[in-house]
Order: sequence, then C-alpha cells, then structure tokens
Amino acid sequence: MIPRTLIDIDIAALPRVETDVIVIGSGIAGLYTALKAADAGQRVMMIAKKSLLESNTRYAQGGIAAVISDEDSPLYHRQDTLIAGAGLCTATAVDVLVHEGPDGVQELIRFGTQFDREDGGEYALTMEGAHSQRRILHAQGDATGAEIVRALAAETRRNERIEVWDDHFCLDLVTDQGECCGVVVERPFGGERVFVMAKATVLCTGGAGQLYRYTTNPEIATGDGIAMAFRAGAYVQDVEFVQFHPTALTYPGAPRFLISEAVRGEGAVLRNIRGERFMERYHPQLELAPRDVVARAIVSEIDKTKSTFVYLDLTHESQDVVKARFPTIYEFCLRYGLDLSSDWIPVAPAAHYMMGGVKTDLHGETSVRRLFACGEVSSTGVHGANRLASNSLSEAIVFGRRIVERIRALPPLERDPEFHVVLGRTEASTQPVVERRLKLQKLMLRYAGLVRNEKGLKKGLEELRKQSSLFMTKLSGREQFEYANLLTLALLTVLAALRREESRGAHYREDFPERDDIVWKKHIVHHRDFGVAEESLQHGG
Repeated sequence: MIPRTLIDIDIAALPRVETDVIVIGSGIAGLYTALKAADAGQRVMMIAKKSLLESNTRYAQGGIAAVISDEDSPLYHRQDTLIAGAGLCTATAVDVLVHEGPDGVQELIRFGTQFDREDGGEYALTMEGAHSQRRILHAQGDATGAEIVRALAAETRRNERIEVWDDHFCLDLVTDQGECCGVVVERPFGGERVFVMAKATVLCTGGAGQLYRYTTNPEIATGDGIAMAFRAGAYVQDVEFVQFHPTALTYPGAPRFLISEAVRGEGAVLRNIRGERFMERYHPQLELAPRDVVARAIVSEIDKTKSTFVYLDLTHESQDVVKARFPTIYEFCLRYGLDLSSDWIPVAPAAHYMMGGVKTDLHGETSVRRLFACGEVSSTGVHGANRLASNSLSEAIVFGRRIVERIRALPPLERDPEFHVVLGRTEASTQPVVERRLKLQKLMLRYAGLVRNEKGLKKGLEELRKQSSLFMTKLSGREQFEYANLLTLALLTVLAALRREESRGAHYREDFPERDDIVWKKHIVHHRDFGVAEESLQHGG
C-alpha cells in the first residue's frame, strides 16, 4: 500500500505562500500554460525542479506536428494518429489535437519561436514515421525543443505575473474535501518546506524515462507528477505503454543520445551489423513504420546477430546537407569520432516517452477537482497505445490552452484547507539510493521493457514489492524522494503490463503476441484506494 504522502505533513505548521495558479514543471507544457494563464490575468507560481531551460522538451529534436500545408488536412492527421495509437486513442481528444494544433503553433510563433523556413519563406516541413504527409515544423534543423524552450522561457522571465522558483522540489499535493488546494514544496538543497496554495494546480512534470537503464530522457525525468497525483487520489491510466525510441546512439563512452526520427524521415536506412538492410522483413513502411515496430525489429536483429546495436546509414547525403539539416546530431556524433554523413551510426532502442499518465478530461482536469495535468505527465487519450511522432509538443500547447480556459471559470479557493498526515514511519535503509535506483532500472529493462511475458513481469513485481517498505520510512533528500516516485510508477507499470494479456502498440507480450480488440480495447486504470481496474474505451478510434 502506497501511503498518502512521502513525508509527514501538517500544513498548519508550514509557512504559506498564496497565488492563483501553480504550474509544476518547466517544459513546453509548463511554460506555455503559465504564459496563457498570465495572459488571462492570473498570478502564476512556476515551480521548476531544476531551471527553466532543463526539461524533456529541451531534448526534443524532430519537431512539432501540425497541419500547416494546403496539401495536408486535419482528417489526414487524425487518421495517422489513430492508426499509430493502435485502437486505444480517444477520438474526441484526437479531434481536439488536430483541429486546434495549428493555432497553437501560431501562438508559439507569437511568443518568439523561430521555426525553419524554406528559401521562399514558407515553413519547412519534414516527414516522420507513420505520418502520411510532411507536417513536422522544426527549428535550427534538429533543435526544435531547445528553440521553443528558449523563446517561452525568455517570455516567462519577462512576464510580471509569473514568479519562478528554480531548484525547488514538489513533495506532495494538498487536498481538502476532494479538491486540490496546492502543494508542499522543499526549497533548494534540503531547505525549509513551504505550503503553496492556489485555486488551481497544473502538473507539467514530464515523463519517467529514468525508470529504465537506457533512456533519452534527462536525469530529472523521474515520474514525480504521476506519483504525486496517484497519492492524491487521481486516476492513472495506460502506463503499460512505454515508447522506446528505436534509434539512440549506442557507443562506448557516449550517453544514449537521441538520433531523431527525422533522420529516417530524410532517407536514412537501418542495417544490421552484417550491413544488411532489414526493415522490409518487418513492415511495408520500412524505416518509417510506427516506432514500436521499428524498435522491436531492431531488437530482433540484435538478437539474431548477437550484437548490441544496429547501424543507421545516412551516408547517401552530402556532408553539407547533413550538417545543415541535423547540426545538433552531427556535432554530437562528431565528439565521439562519428561523422553522420560518412559513417554508419550505431544505434539501439532506449526508453523515450510514456503514453499513459494522469487521466484527464478534454480540459486537462483530473479526477481530483482543481488539479490539472498537461503534457507527458497526462493521459488525455491522444496517444493511445503508441504516440505518433511529434504529437507530444502539439498536445502540450493544445491542452495547455484548454486548461487555462477551465481555470478562468474556477471560483477562488475561499476556505482555509486542512491537511494533516502523520504516520508511524521507521528509519530509512542505509543502502545507497543510487544502488537501489540502478537495480530498479535494470529490473524494469529486463522484465518490463520492449518484450514482456507473464513470468518476467511476475518476477519484476515480486522484486519491486520487496522495496515497497521504503514508503513507510523517513525519507529525506531529493534522491530518496525521486526513488520513491520511480518505485511507485514502476509498480503501476508492471501491474498494468501483467494485466493486459495481449500485444498492442508499445506493449508487447511474447506470450500473447496478438492484438485482441474483443477483450482488450479498454484502458487499465489505477487508483490509490480502489486498486487497478479495466475501463471500456469511450469515443475510441
């Protein structure tokens, strides 16, 4: 049983700060939502775990998907999203995304984002896997996320209605009478704890790539928002669907650096270590098949050839073209003696994106009133069982705007909330957190990675449960809090993966290799008090 809070809390004893809207997280979802809320006249407190410039968004290379071209249409974008989502998308949420995405992109431009243009002045659009049209806007070739964060962060710093707390860690959400009233925050470097109270709290904390030993996510991606929301009584759904990006750099001494799908969109091919192009054996769309298909194909080739990687080959392009289109990737590879234009680049899959998260409605509100979720932390129904490439940035701005519309209509929080959780916690284990975290990451990779089965998942669950006594110990320090959040999410992910006895999208069970729409066209939903349940798909694709 996961307790209500990570620490003992009595908000009456804590210093209090009041605002209108709390935004937790500083990626595209957090920055954009904060700016929109400020535009709507709200006072905003933005709480960043590190700084405004450190988030998953910063590492997003490929771009943002939106219907800009006259040759494209929302109908095409809708169809591509539903197909990639493998029957588990919420069609109404997808409709919202494809119709409202273009306006959101225009707003990013208004906030100062400079997307790449062709010589004639039109926006440069590229193709990515499972898209039927060129609809991906990008910036500085392959630095789209960094450019969006640069523009939005600069605008945020200038906005007098937004107060930013860098290097603060959010511990637990405060609820009273079924409503979220704010959050308990620890100041930098184990400093004092503060209760921040607001009429609306928006989780924009990103994903949980650090669940796995190999990930494209930064170290801060520890699932804090999903774990906090779960403890607060919100529903969490679809967390068995973890997307592994097919092509992360796999080279001695180098981190698992993302090699964007756009590289394959521009014609790169995959080869096994024998030099054979292999995707024709797995899918008619070859290298541009959905990510789950490409990732499993790569693992299959790695197993067959007893290697640890395959090659990504873009050597048909000239050095000038490669450097202009993919400057970030080119420079990064060059640091390790690899030339993207003349060398085959060793790659393998790495954990990249969580399709599931905190369940929300079409205005981003969770099952806990006044608590919202936006971006990767949320489960809006847009991504289904497998996210379509570059839909994540679009989702963040579309639902960020909708969240602010809902917040504007909220009445102020006029009562003085009561929140008192004191449990008989024991002393924490002396085992270093770094050891436990590494063990969890290896366990998740082995038993709940790209290929799963009942025996492995049960073994993983057994090992994770051995660690669950941690929740009733006296935790202190950011590393321990992050590990508790990762352990929470690992348990939810493995339980859901064990429950779903089929293969669909990013969830592949070798003991149930077929998709089963008759039994499993439904969501798996977790609740702290009610346990795990299945929920029929509504307005599904």
